[in-house]
Amino acid sequence: MHVEIITPDKKLFEGMAQGIQVPGRAGSFEVLENHAPIISVLEKGKVRIRLPEGTSRFFEIEGGGIIEVLQNKVILLAESATEV
Repeated sequence: MHVEIITPDKKLFEGMAQGIQVPGRAGSFEVLENHAPIISVLEKGKVRIRLPEGTSRFFEIEGGGIIEVLQNKVILLAESATEV
């Protein structure tokens, strides 16, 4: 699936992923390939992207955000985020 992490300042990540774990308002959850369409509010916390080659990249959302999943495309809009 295609994943983008975007802040008002820049695009932090764009690429293919096997899965993404995010800090939802009701708790952490994971999005995998062929996930049902969803829009959810995110809290401050860690984001883990599992890449196709088996490695992971980690980001920290510092001000909350929103995630949209639709047809194997994930867009994460964050108020502020950094790669850790």
